[in-house]
Amino acid sequence: MVKTYDPKKVLISFGSHSVSGYSDGTFVSIEASGDGISKKVGCDGEIVRSIDPNSSAKISLTVLQTSPTVAFCQQNYDRDRETGEGLLPLVVKDLKGGLIFSTESAWVIKPPTREYGKESADRTIEIDCGTATWEGENSE
Repeated sequence: MVKTYDPKKVLISFGSHSVSGYSDGTFVSIEASGDGISKKVGCDGEIVRSIDPNSSAKISLTVLQTSPTVAFCQQNYDRDRETGEGLLPLVVKDLKGGLIFSTESAWVIKPPTREYGKESADRTIEIDCGTATWEGENSE
């Protein structure tokens, strides 16, 4: 069976905003915050597993310097700092493979580092979230 991945088919929405201006490299990274399932082995070899209930994650969006997503996230961050009303749903969906990740409560951690030079530089926006849903990857 042959499967195809197309980065143009990976859509990201943050609140009512559709993320655009993806970087030419990795444009989204999602990392679980918890420890998942860990084990502890006793002196007699008995093993116990512990399941971390933390289902939150950290999302990094990497976009072009001129992406409208930079301004949207800055505005949302500013609003959150002023009012505490910066929680937005975030969804990452692969149109060829289905839902990848979603959360009802995501927020911008801090503004991206801004670099200026001879050429435009990417901007990485760090987003944290509450409870998240992870789905499998099954590209067609």
